[in-house]
Amino acid sequence: MAALLLAVSVMGPALGRTVLDLDPAHQPVALQDWGDTWMDTTGEAKAENVATDQTLPWTPTREGAIYPLSTGKALWIRFAVPPAPDAERWYLEIPYPSVNRVTLYTPDSVGQWIPQSAGDTLPVASWPVPHRHPLLPVVVSAEEPRSYLLRVENPHSYSAPLSFVSESYLSRHEQRTSLILGIYFGLAGLAVMLGVLSAVSLRDSAYAFYALSVALMGLSQAAMTGIGGLHLWPNLPWWNDLSSMVLPVLAVGALVWFFSAVVSLPERSRRLHQLLAALALLSVVTAAAVMLAPPSYRFRLMVPYIVIATSVATFTILWAARRGDRFALWLLAGSVPVMIGAAFPTARLLGLIPISFWTMHGMQVGIAIELPVLLVILMVRSQQRREHNRRIQGLERIDPATGLINGQVFGERLRRMMVRSHRLKYQSAVLLIDIVNIEQIRRDFGSRSAEELPLRVAGRLLSAAREIDGVARLSELRFGMLMEGPVTAEEAASAGPRVVARCLMPFKNKPIEWVAQVRVAQSLVPTGRADPDQLVERLEALLAAVPADSKRAVFALRS
Repeated sequence: MAALLLAVSVMGPALGRTVLDLDPAHQPVALQDWGDTWMDTTGEAKAENVATDQTLPWTPTREGAIYPLSTGKALWIRFAVPPAPDAERWYLEIPYPSVNRVTLYTPDSVGQWIPQSAGDTLPVASWPVPHRHPLLPVVVSAEEPRSYLLRVENPHSYSAPLSFVSESYLSRHEQRTSLILGIYFGLAGLAVMLGVLSAVSLRDSAYAFYALSVALMGLSQAAMTGIGGLHLWPNLPWWNDLSSMVLPVLAVGALVWFFSAVVSLPERSRRLHQLLAALALLSVVTAAAVMLAPPSYRFRLMVPYIVIATSVATFTILWAARRGDRFALWLLAGSVPVMIGAAFPTARLLGLIPISFWTMHGMQVGIAIELPVLLVILMVRSQQRREHNRRIQGLERIDPATGLINGQVFGERLRRMMVRSHRLKYQSAVLLIDIVNIEQIRRDFGSRSAEELPLRVAGRLLSAAREIDGVARLSELRFGMLMEGPVTAEEAASAGPRVVARCLMPFKNKPIEWVAQVRVAQSLVPTGRADPDQLVERLEALLAAVPADSKRAVFALRS
């Protein structure tokens, strides 16, 4: 009873509030309204004076409260820990890695206040308990309450909840958290490696910008979650303080340039590309300004840049989508989770919402969704670009409309076939095929049908040819076929009629009259004339000499 009365006397106006109960079975134990707060607008008050000054306007702590801190101010929180089992150690947890400085004052046996400090302006290696966020040991007693004072310094609003956790709970909780963070950073590291390797092997700058943006986003999350301060720069307090503001700015700049590369903006609009390039370069200037600005003004530079850059990038993606870019809408869909996740820490910086799971981990969830989506987009884009390049490179050898070899390749293959036939002493055959009813098709069915008919004939010729044969498109209405030997004279003689019959077969979903009438000139090789150009000229002359009203369809060249 005496201990409880002492606790009530320390808390003053806390009578009737929720009593702080350090129950190991219900953790974390939130401070809720058990403490009192006072804002020191001068930032110069000492713990001894705060503890004894009865005139200070203390107010009860509130869950979810947002305190308007700024540079030069200090938030004081006083609380008492009632008697509690002291079988294991307890810690005061402040789940806010970016807080500048928190100091827990504990009175000793002679009335002196002993400080313990943590925060991103101090080396994490020198914290009382090196951790992702401030974790300060609290001494509890099973016999009497203990009083504490907490001083918080931060250049912008502060809203982190205070809670108490035991050593065993902390160990279990950190194992789960480490697993989740390990999966996230492992995914980010894998994405960076794939991006770098793909940029080198495919010579695609979009992969390089992807790797850079993912690396910067990963480092930003390391800074915001405290992983960076704990593992990457534990002895660099100045960078630990700046990294959570500087790295997100650089990450957004790299992401803007990545968007420009994915939607091929340099080819679509030079001016819009230059605008996005200027925004990306502005991220470096903004990051430098953030590093030089007073702490209270840093987020006033960071937030406007991120909002403007993401807005312009979103507008650009929509602009590219309206102009037919096949990846723009997928790119926007993949980026939406990150934009939503980024809204929570931005609102927290502006003092609009208190710290919560989503303010701390919302961007991680968004990025974890975005990374595989963007990687798939890049893979599909690269595949289509390679296919497009192959088609462009093959235009000199392949007819783009039908995919057949062209006249140049036909002549080369005819020459080689004639040489092989002569050397190996077997016969092969060569055929020229002309479509002769194209004007009738145009007159009866329209110009679209006249354009479609040669493409259908190309398919019929491919289906009539063997795997070792070659089919070429020599002109708009003329095709060529190479029948690799050895073939007999009877097999060669039947090739022309087989092609004519195949082309006269009705097409699916077409009228009976919609068929291709062709004439075929064919010859065995080798012939008395060994020159392939002369052989082709003789076959062309044979077709040209056929009367227009001739009912005959197959003509054989005599040696």
